[in-house]
Amino acid sequence: MPSIPFSRIVAFFAVCTFSLPAFSTENWARYRGPNGSGIASDSSAPLTWSETENLKWSLDLPGPGSSSPIVWDDRVFVTCYSGYGDGSDGEMTALKRHLIAVDRTSGSIIWDKSVVTTAIEDPYEGFITEHGYASQTPVTDGKHIYCFFGKTGVVAFDWDGNEVWRREVGSGSSPKRWGSASSPILHGDLLIVNASDESETLFGIDTATGEVRWKSEAAALSSIYGTPVIHKVSDDRTDIVISVLDEIWGVNPDTGNLRWFASNGIAGNASASVVGDPESGILVAFGGFPRTLAVGVRGGGKGDVSETHNLWENSNAAYLNSPVFHGGKLYWVSDNGIAYCSDPESGELIYEKRLPDTSGKTGKGKPFYASPVLVNGHLLAVSRTAGTFVIEAKPEFNLVRVNKIAADESQFNATPAVGGGQIFIRSNTKLYAIGE
Repeated sequence: MPSIPFSRIVAFFAVCTFSLPAFSTENWARYRGPNGSGIASDSSAPLTWSETENLKWSLDLPGPGSSSPIVWDDRVFVTCYSGYGDGSDGEMTALKRHLIAVDRTSGSIIWDKSVVTTAIEDPYEGFITEHGYASQTPVTDGKHIYCFFGKTGVVAFDWDGNEVWRREVGSGSSPKRWGSASSPILHGDLLIVNASDESETLFGIDTATGEVRWKSEAAALSSIYGTPVIHKVSDDRTDIVISVLDEIWGVNPDTGNLRWFASNGIAGNASASVVGDPESGILVAFGGFPRTLAVGVRGGGKGDVSETHNLWENSNAAYLNSPVFHGGKLYWVSDNGIAYCSDPESGELIYEKRLPDTSGKTGKGKPFYASPVLVNGHLLAVSRTAGTFVIEAKPEFNLVRVNKIAADESQFNATPAVGGGQIFIRSNTKLYAIGE
């Protein structure tokens, strides 16, 4: 097997031993829940809601955002932005990001902490108007809440909303100037941040101090907006997996060194996040522009595993959204409103069905920005303006219902969070708690 070219690897500093945090099954601590799977272990959340049914509370937000809420015990956390690009007349220097802690039972705000921008972001024009300046979902370990605020950096808050530390991760921009969107994730006491837009760098940051333990710089990270995933290869090995230009990478979480890569045809940019199936060991990545591809690969190995680990590649993919594994099948809804089911071993399509009445009032963008989540055997696919499509997660297509909160005419761009019998959905104006 060929060795990894020196140009692919950057050497790093600290080598540490990590253990995975023990998360409650009731908690939804990061983007797309447990390890980014989009799968809720909680089966008690309702699948039907409206303004008059199963809506426990709604909360007015201080600004828009495309980030997802997260849940830990009795609190919900969500980020927003205000001062610029939110319909106000403010200049870029007035831009603020907010982290809001919400009481899960009552829907009241416990605290609202704002961070003023310290670097000039990409201007509010073109594609960035479709998602704004709060697109990265925070992550928590139950002690701190970690937020990635683009060129202003990574900020850690304690449970009372006090800033614990702040770490700059770059102030650059990709040639596209689309802003950034990748969410931070946790691996033990290490915070993993994909600062592709800011510095074409993957960071490993100490959660207690904010010190950089390692960083990996690579041009292949340019225009990569997906969130990394943790992939367990064996009892004594875990990789950080991320889709980059033309390849999928498996990275050593202790050092940031590249362990393996598999080449593919994803070029231009990659917005969706890699999803892994712990049972089969298969990883699936969507990406590419202007040609969007889906890629299936078996994780693990060493060096260039393209010949041995690549399983399939086809054009049945979403541009922005990530899929869900369930029952040995792969499910997703594309940006333009087509529901898919496929075989993750072969990539072969099982069904392809266009959803009805998805367009709504989406402006320039497509009907779906949020990735679906799996709740009690059903896919919940939140559209931007046409409601949430509830699809049975079976090889036979069945659209069960469409749930709408008709009075909210703003866009719903965020993936839901699930826990404790509740579903949390945010729009550009409100946060909603749905539960029986």
